[in-house]
Amino acid sequence: MIDAERILQETYPDFNLGKHNQLAVKALKKLLHEDDFNEVIDKNRHLRGYAFLDKLLGYFNFHYQVSNQSFSNIPSEGRLLIVANHPIGTLDGLALVKLIRSVRPDVRIVANRVLSHMEPLQSIFLPVDVLSDKKALKDSYKAMLDALENEEAVIIFPAGEVSRITPKGIRDGKWQNGFVKLAKKARCPILPIHIKAKNSALFYSMSTLYKPLGTMLLVKEMFNKKDQEIKFVVGAPIPYTVIEGSEQSNKQLSQRFRKHVLNLGKKHKPLLFDTVATVVHPADTKAIKKALFQSRLLGETRDGKKIFLYRFQDDCPVMQEIARLRELTFRTVEEGTGLALDLDKFDIYYSHIVLWDDQALDIVGAYRIGEGPKIMQSHGIEGFYSSTLFDLHTEFAALLPFSLELGRSFVQPRYWGQHSLEYLWYGIGAYLREQPDIKYLFGPVSISNAYPQLAKELIIGFYQQQFGTELPQATAKTPFIISEQCRQFVAQEFNGDYSSSFKILNSELRKLGVKVPTLYKQYVELCVDKGCHFIDFNIDPDFNNCIDSLIMVEIDKIAPKKRQRYIETTLLH
Repeated sequence: MIDAERILQETYPDFNLGKHNQLAVKALKKLLHEDDFNEVIDKNRHLRGYAFLDKLLGYFNFHYQVSNQSFSNIPSEGRLLIVANHPIGTLDGLALVKLIRSVRPDVRIVANRVLSHMEPLQSIFLPVDVLSDKKALKDSYKAMLDALENEEAVIIFPAGEVSRITPKGIRDGKWQNGFVKLAKKARCPILPIHIKAKNSALFYSMSTLYKPLGTMLLVKEMFNKKDQEIKFVVGAPIPYTVIEGSEQSNKQLSQRFRKHVLNLGKKHKPLLFDTVATVVHPADTKAIKKALFQSRLLGETRDGKKIFLYRFQDDCPVMQEIARLRELTFRTVEEGTGLALDLDKFDIYYSHIVLWDDQALDIVGAYRIGEGPKIMQSHGIEGFYSSTLFDLHTEFAALLPFSLELGRSFVQPRYWGQHSLEYLWYGIGAYLREQPDIKYLFGPVSISNAYPQLAKELIIGFYQQQFGTELPQATAKTPFIISEQCRQFVAQEFNGDYSSSFKILNSELRKLGVKVPTLYKQYVELCVDKGCHFIDFNIDPDFNNCIDSLIMVEIDKIAPKKRQRYIETTLLH
């Protein structure tokens, strides 16, 4: 319940609630509409969180407008920090929660102490109060960071107070820079939103005369907003790497964000940060399942996941969901196309090994397969994705009719560490079992550009040294160059056998805070007699400048235990 006396005492602990100040308390109760609020709460005491929020907005008959483009800019999952101006100071925040909630279920909003006294909404609020002591502020910061690291969306009004009238119109005051620090710490994108709304002339007049008086009128303004509507303009997300790489201070960045949000609300005004396209929102899971189950079932794992061989169909939700999840997953490791979908022309005539979780109704991951014999016949060398990254020489091309190109593999982050990549390999093995003429597997395997430069050089130098190929060559279109200093280190330290050299590599990478990419290790350990070859290394500007290693695996050199496990074992249980 709303208790004006308690709010007053907590906010101003030195205020004397004695008999002489009861008139002030009564006035505060009226300003805060204590009886009206408590009536709404009492009538809906069985509701909490978002359910109560809907009832509260319904009580005010308060609505919002948002364009289709703005709506599509809201990321449907993953950690996200949302910053906005604060023109109303009350219902704008609650309506913004409802907007984000219409896209994703995990939104929280940073609320001051007065708002957080609305007990039914406490599960939505992350309380913070600029009047609190340092420990309380530290606890509030930790709560926000924890929410982001839990992959939730957090809404912050960086001004810390409602917008006021200025000579240039209704504007937020200076933005506090804590949100910039928070985004850097959580390594999360920032979603800018401009809210078009305003309070009454009385509010701005009183605020001009005496700012605290304007603040006390906010709840009255809230009740004046019955049967009204506001408009949201949602910008494209700003990757945290944009601010992390900036030479500006957090204070300068916060004011730049303020202007960016202000410009969102104006036509033809330049935006001040580089952005990326929001990954499209997911399709209906039942539609995905229905379409996927029309594909060929390759097998089923012991824990009930199904492995399908999917081929492209027009207007099919399966391919869109694969492309959506690819982009989300690759962005997690700072790769990705930066587009709304990771979808290209090769997806149309390539096949896809798809791992499906029937309990969660979710695509766990996928592998793209280019069938060499068919592609050579219908498209030639340029029909292979690898040809966009590497010049495939004549001798290499001669192997393509006996090869499968693998690539674009991903496993959703929520399924990492659950044997999902291994399950996809079961699917590849089931496919290979039916293709005895296939002798080679090849394709690009990437290292994120987020790796330190030295780490990239060490990894590439190691695999060049240990698994450089004597097979027909291909040449990178944009080759990755190792420094002479690192080349000398590689020649001296990685010239032993694989096991001892790998230990040295791991030790060096640990100092840099990274590990060998999983697929590098997996492809090498798939084979005996160095049956995995690293041919060349290319910088891919269309994939956030990741490093692509062109590898080739000789199928007849797959280790016997691996062959038995992946190729010769039937998956249908």
